[in-house]
Amino acid sequence: MASERRSLAPLLAVCAGYFMVILDVTVINVAVPVIGRELSASLTGIQWITDGYTLVFAGFLLTGGALGDRLGNRRVFCAGVAVFTVSSAACALAPSAALLVAARLVEGFGAALIVPGSLALIQQAYPARAERSRAFGVWGSMAGIAASSGPLLGGVLVSTVGWRWVFIINLPVGAACLVLTLRHVARSPRLTARSLDWPAQCAVVATVALLTSALNEAGRRGWTDPAVLAGVGLAVLAAAAFVMRERMARSPVLPLSLLRSRAMSGGAVIGLLFNFGFYGMVFAASLDFQHQRGFSALSTGLALFPAVAMTMFASVLSGRLSRRTGDRPLVISGMLLASLGLAVWAAGGSALAYPLLVAPMMAAGFGTSFALTGSTATVMGAAPPGHSGTASAFFNTTRQIGSATGVALGGSLLASATDYDTGLRTSMAVGALAYLTAAGLAWLCVPAKSERA
Repeated sequence: MASERRSLAPLLAVCAGYFMVILDVTVINVAVPVIGRELSASLTGIQWITDGYTLVFAGFLLTGGALGDRLGNRRVFCAGVAVFTVSSAACALAPSAALLVAARLVEGFGAALIVPGSLALIQQAYPARAERSRAFGVWGSMAGIAASSGPLLGGVLVSTVGWRWVFIINLPVGAACLVLTLRHVARSPRLTARSLDWPAQCAVVATVALLTSALNEAGRRGWTDPAVLAGVGLAVLAAAAFVMRERMARSPVLPLSLLRSRAMSGGAVIGLLFNFGFYGMVFAASLDFQHQRGFSALSTGLALFPAVAMTMFASVLSGRLSRRTGDRPLVISGMLLASLGLAVWAAGGSALAYPLLVAPMMAAGFGTSFALTGSTATVMGAAPPGHSGTASAFFNTTRQIGSATGVALGGSLLASATDYDTGLRTSMAVGALAYLTAAGLAWLCVPAKSERA
């Protein structure tokens, strides 16, 4: 029993850090209206309180992965937790909206250091494939637990002790995470000879930030707005500059040879597609529940709970099953189940009563999380020695882009359709198609059990 507790300690440490990162994506949504009123924030300020964190988080993930490979993943992970915890305290104490936005930007940078290291440290701590798959399953379930508890926890805290406690709760979690990591996670190897290619780092940050900003604005302005088109065009130029730089660099941020791996690139695209489908569904459902059905913010969180609650154990279940079946059947079945759920919603549209939506939402939540473990194992298993942090960062960057695209497209479809029901049906149909495409990619890219080492 003592050895089992010791073996769980690294997983608990890593998952505590990942939990904080994902919780801060969702817990803020309920608190933002109250924060805006108390700090007299403008609409732009309110948007930046939410979007600033996501932009910096997505933009610096590859930087966090490269730093982890060079300086040691444990060291960078701990630095990320420290930055995140201190900036959470600054958020809680912020006297103005401007200072709160600044603290949120720093918090996003801490998150970008935490996430790549979290997967790399799991790979390091659990070298046996079966043990590692179960650990990846627990890691994946953290996203579901944080996502499901965020709106409910935010609603309770805001209505009882105030919005500042949305950030204060990170302090004990961050402190416990640091203690567990320093005591129970082994030091990581360092590749100090690998230099950091700062021009490429700046190019990838610009690419992700411009693309995410353009997609967020598309939901409000429309896809043909000049600012949106300019943002997409600049993002393409920045991406082209990144590729050119990587071809010339001696120590590239993302070695282009990694992308030639079918498992690596295919697994990353699968992650993009299922995040696109799931977060697009959650966003469209939130609008439907609040603006069409008259639910309050807290009631909307409760209404979405069946979808996100399924993610709590689906990743753990798939992690346990993968030893028997391999990853490919689990990813394919998860994507097909999620596709079926959104297809049912697309067929019924806004006329479906809420009780009839519970099963489709549960199918989407379960299927997404059920496929997460296998796609994570596929990407991390394809990473060559010394590139686990980079592979983790690449995978999570594509997932963040998928989330932003799903939310932006869902909002745009609802806003631009001739009537609300058509927009909702189209949004759910596009999500179902994304899941179906991911299932096809899994058949081609996720190794079968017999192909695993």
